Amino acid sequence: MSEKSLKELNLKLQTLINPSPLQRIRHPLLEQHQVHLSVKRDDLLHGDISGNKWRKLKFNLIEARSSQINHILSFGGAYSNHIHALAAAGFHLGFKTSAVIRGEAAYVSNPTLKQAAAWGMNLQFVTRKEYRQRNESEYLHQLQKQYPDAFIVPEGGSNIFALAGLAEAVQEIQEQSETSVEHIITATGSGGTLAGLISAFKDHKSTTRITGIAVLKNADYLNQSVHSLLQQAAVKSGAPWELKTQFHHGGYAKVSEQLISFCRQFSEQTSIPVEPVYTGKMFYALFQLIKQGYFKKGEHIVALHTGGLQGLNGLKQRGLYPQS
Repeated sequence: MSEKSLKELNLKLQTLINPSPLQRIRHPLLEQHQVHLSVKRDDLLHGDISGNKWRKLKFNLIEARSSQINHILSFGGAYSNHIHALAAAGFHLGFKTSAVIRGEAAYVSNPTLKQAAAWGMNLQFVTRKEYRQRNESEYLHQLQKQYPDAFIVPEGGSNIFALAGLAEAVQEIQEQSETSVEHIITATGSGGTLAGLISAFKDHKSTTRITGIAVLKNADYLNQSVHSLLQQAAVKSGAPWELKTQFHHGGYAKVSEQLISFCRQFSEQTSIPVEPVYTGKMFYALFQLIKQGYFKKGEHIVALHTGGLQGLNGLKQRGLYPQS
């Protein structure tokens, strides 16, 4: 590979994925509390590759191609949005892809992994015990020996290359918004998206506040994950930020009747599709915070829609979400 192949990749990126729209939302709750809400519709970036998973992958792919590497390997669970997005990106952009999957090979028939395999992804299933080693240096060293031609991306795509993709999202928001943005809110799973949004602000005097909504239980450790990513990327400043950990609804991928009801009602009222693992929890938390007076009158909130809608198929297959 050469500089020519990198230019070809950048050209494909420009033609394949354009900036997502910023959609203004009308809702009685917003009028009652006199706040303004826009949604950054990253679910509309691409039919197969969307949301924060694409934002985090983009500069990993560019880094790999710059290093003359055409094979991307990563990690995920059986219904992982990240794995689905990586497989799609590999298919559309000409990368070989492999994934270390937590769980049994029988999962290959679920909607997420079935599609990933159809896009040409090599799936390696491992025990939960082995999967817990995915961030250990010795395990990664052995994995690199097993796949010597691979560029290894961590679970969820959260590394220093991911931050630049989320910074681009912030730049788009600033260009698209007709008014100032006082708050940006996002779902938070591994911390990469939150860190990337924070990294976009280089001025200590930034008036935009970033709020992450943790989608998993006992998520206080993510504060350190965010700090670590910012430190690795040498980001010395950034927007003020906070991680809210009380809106997990029982834990990662836990779906309550209350949450399902909210997701369906929200989609009906706004015509914006959401799923209960990430975006549903984020919008639920956002509406609760509005009710609690967390935002001041007149403030403009931008909610980042992180995609993940493919996950609905897996939830429906397991009977965890209504079919209609």
